[in-house]
Amino acid sequence: MYEFFIKNGEDMGISLEQQNGEWYDSLPPSGGVYNLIYMAVSGTGRADRLRAVITLGTSGDPRAVRPLVNLLGDADEEIRLSATTALGHLKSGRPVDELVGRLRDRSELMVIREHAAVALTAIRSTGALRGLREFALDEDEDPDLRSYAGSLLKGIGIL
Repeated sequence: MYEFFIKNGEDMGISLEQQNGEWYDSLPPSGGVYNLIYMAVSGTGRADRLRAVITLGTSGDPRAVRPLVNLLGDADEEIRLSATTALGHLKSGRPVDELVGRLRDRSELMVIREHAAVALTAIRSTGALRGLREFALDEDEDPDLRSYAGSLLKGIGIL
């Protein structure tokens, strides 16, 4: 279903709803952020995908959040790392649970886990800081990563 928002005769945006929640799948792969989303998610060249992910992170566009969250599970570790960093740049509270999950994923590369901690620090929502603080205090987690998370929290005056 499409809903158009018009204010004073000016097109203010579009809302897309779809049963499975993947609204961007229904959009044509053309125009601005949609080109970047398409390239990041479906591109065939690694370099092009990385450029698209990085650009989405600096775009400030909230439509980039869900595709970037989906890329946290990409098979390519550089794509996962770039998506993690990009989510921190966007500073949206929507991916907090996924970033905390990435931070706690012991099968993930340490550098990606570190970047998840940095992203949570950048987001600074209550949930992000709570997740990071709980991680830093969890004695079952990697001591070096716990220390790193603690230093990030100290750096912003939380711990």
